[in-house]
Amino acid sequence: MTQENMASKAYNPDRVHAPGATIGILGGGQLGRMLALAGRAMGYRFVTLDPMPDAPCGQVADRQIVAEYYDAAAARQLAEQSDVITYEFENVDAGVTSLLMAESYVPQGSRLLYTTQHRLREKRAIEAAGVKVAPYAEIKNEEELREAVRRFGTPCVLKTATGGYDGKGQWIIRSLEEVHEAYDALSKAKTELVLEQFIRFEKEISVIAARSPRGEVKVFPPAENVHVNNILHLSIVPARAPEAVLKKAEAMARQIAEELDVIGLIAVEMFLTADGELYVNELAPRPHNSGHYTMEACRTSQFEQHIRAICNLPLGDTALLSSVVMVNVLGEHVQPLLDWIVNPESERVVPGVTAKLHLYGKHEAKTGRKMGHVNLLSETVEAAFHWIEASHIWESIEKN
Repeated sequence: MTQENMASKAYNPDRVHAPGATIGILGGGQLGRMLALAGRAMGYRFVTLDPMPDAPCGQVADRQIVAEYYDAAAARQLAEQSDVITYEFENVDAGVTSLLMAESYVPQGSRLLYTTQHRLREKRAIEAAGVKVAPYAEIKNEEELREAVRRFGTPCVLKTATGGYDGKGQWIIRSLEEVHEAYDALSKAKTELVLEQFIRFEKEISVIAARSPRGEVKVFPPAENVHVNNILHLSIVPARAPEAVLKKAEAMARQIAEELDVIGLIAVEMFLTADGELYVNELAPRPHNSGHYTMEACRTSQFEQHIRAICNLPLGDTALLSSVVMVNVLGEHVQPLLDWIVNPESERVVPGVTAKLHLYGKHEAKTGRKMGHVNLLSETVEAAFHWIEASHIWESIEKN
């Protein structure tokens, strides 16, 4: 069965799964956990498949199937127990995807997965949708890399076409002398390579769009993202950019959702340059870290919206209710944060800031590992920054 046939089989504009149905989640991490928590409030039941016993999603689902993602028998069991299936990460085994689509209902299909699992395919799809990406080149050997670096100039970024996240699988080339070392290091991944021209951006912005099988599309307010050590640190909403730029970012995300026939959520990450140009950096066909702010700050969270979209319910209102700063909690932040949260001073130090804590149920707090997040609701984002600074938990905060 071809990718296109599998996608068209999954695409059903009339099928609705009302509350009470069972949703299967491939993956048991924090995104699955928050999907299940949102869906259970609506009356859905959940079964998840993940190799780690007592996974974050498994802790709140009705059932967890403990097995590897490539286990065909386990995937078949997930299909048998589910009315509709979704995934919480995009690196899903192609064989498992085919099996699930043959034996259950996977409204997101496989075509978008096939596209977003590979950076070259993704960039070509974005361009075909009429949206701008940074200039890039497919790299097949070291000489092609050297020629492309000369053409783009330095710095530029060499990336593996598959795999890699939070800064992994990439190398910033700052001079021609680095070409051999960069190619030698990344070619070991045994996948295609892509070189991207470096975009000198002012801000990083992301927009999450939702689309249902019936074709309804809604977008969430753009978030301004700040990274530290290639890991998302803050998402700031409203994003500090001109209104015309934010409207353009929303329109680009909507255009991608429509042109790529997205079902469910798609996160569109963009670079904003000093002259107001927007370039799409990458896509994620699922709930996204930069959308966690929606859990309290919007009328509908990204997680409820994803459930609504894959079940073909009317999409919820995405209006922003409050200014918000989402700050990620890594392993090294957990204990200081818990000490701060239980301290009455944390509520008094910056009046008008309400902290909403979300921990993901992970058993080991490793340095650099995402363990949770805090949504700081306030009248202004500046007040939320004051709260973060007063806590002394995130000493390396960057506010751009």
